Amino acid sequence: MSGRDVAAGERARGDDPRATLARHGVTPKRHFSQNFLLDRNLCRKIAELVAPEGAFAIEVGAGLGALTVPLLERCRGVLAIERDRDLVPALGAELAASVAEGRLRIAEADAKGFDYASVLAAEAAPRVVAGNLPYHLSGALLEIFVGLAPRLERAGALIQLEVAQRLAASAGSDDYGALSVFTQAAFRVTRPLIVRRGAFYPQPGVDSALVVLEPHATPISEETPRFRALVKAAFSQRRKKLKNAWSTVLPPPELERAAKSAGIELDRRGETLSVTEFARMAVEADAR
Repeated sequence: MSGRDVAAGERARGDDPRATLARHGVTPKRHFSQNFLLDRNLCRKIAELVAPEGAFAIEVGAGLGALTVPLLERCRGVLAIERDRDLVPALGAELAASVAEGRLRIAEADAKGFDYASVLAAEAAPRVVAGNLPYHLSGALLEIFVGLAPRLERAGALIQLEVAQRLAASAGSDDYGALSVFTQAAFRVTRPLIVRRGAFYPQPGVDSALVVLEPHATPISEETPRFRALVKAAFSQRRKKLKNAWSTVLPPPELERAAKSAGIELDRRGETLSVTEFARMAVEADAR
């Protein structure tokens, strides 16, 4: 079952966040990085790219419901997380019909501490997480998404363009780093949309992009302590050769053995290693 029967009144209201904010006597909060999407067609496009028909969706940072409405049009159910206690009643009033039908649940909660796993475990596939992520929380929330990969069919995040470029970067590029490796170990990353700053109210100082994350059938690497340590050390000082960068992770004899078994030259630098090579090195480093 999809949600194409979302009330017409709900679609009509909430087109312009400025009018909705005024109606509820609310103003954007800078400390929550609140930037509301203005374009209903853009929100519909984002929902189409992120949510398969009939999916269950957890939306992070629902705000005034700009993305919630098109998600409801596609999904069998949506759980919307919103931290701002002033926006929660406004969101509930704007989407009252969907709440009454039981297809929309609203959780007043901090997205960083929310128990996603329990909610997803109670839902049948397909399951997605999506959101227009607060800029100052994008890294922390993406890390949560990585941990949820085994429970998801897709994840979608509207984030700063610079962060999106890092997520999708290839080995050897300037944008490639630890965030690229951790994310690509769990997901296939695509960046189908760039969203210019003028698409938001208030207008942020940077452009954004949508990234779509699709879990690998088998993760390239489990995010073990060893894998994390190797990746973080490799990028802690980008110009260091691996024999120096990894000296804090493994003693020299073990490092040389593991690198030889993994087929990795220790004179290379971390930014040249593919995600698969990091994964192979982690396995060999843990071998006895």
